[in-house]
Amino acid sequence: MHFKLIIALVEDTKIDEIMRAARQAGATGSTILSGAQGEGLNPQRTFFGLSLETHRNMLMFIVEEHLSKTVLERIAKQGGFEDKPGSGVAFILNVEDTVGLNSQIHALTEEKV
Repeated sequence: MHFKLIIALVEDTKIDEIMRAARQAGATGSTILSGAQGEGLNPQRTFFGLSLETHRNMLMFIVEEHLSKTVLERIAKQGGFEDKPGSGVAFILNVEDTVGLNSQIHALTEEKV
């Protein structure tokens, strides 16, 4: 099997709905890294040195190659990435090799049968 890595940077409040959308599109699991920071086209203002930006998280999904575009599109739609600037970003990277995904591979294989 060939896999892709989808990385989505989303607001704290959107995690559950993004996860639900990804699973409905075929993702079998994810890893969440908290406390991501970034700066967009127009940097956010600060108040006494404190950022006024919302807290972000990085969601990582390793998905079977043929599901990757569908999962990415669902994530983007659910998060409003194209409609609302600053709401989040998601992208796909190639995965050369994996270990530790036996249960996901088994689940995906059963779906194809």
